[in-house]
Amino acid sequence: MDYVSALVPPVVMAVFFIGVVRVIVKTQGGAAKAKEDTAVDAALARAEAVRGGSAATDI
Repeated sequence: MDYVSALVPPVVMAVFFIGVVRVIVKTQGGAAKAKEDTAVDAALARAEAVRGGSAATDI
């Protein structure tokens, strides 16, 4: 029975890790990707506007 108690933690961790990887892979792409891309583009545009605006006042 000692071998069972020795194998349980690694098996549980392996199952959890596989589950996390599957969730990550499944959430890549699809409708969520377009939404995330739009959010990132908006954030980058705001950052560029702030940087451009402060650079214009420095001159």
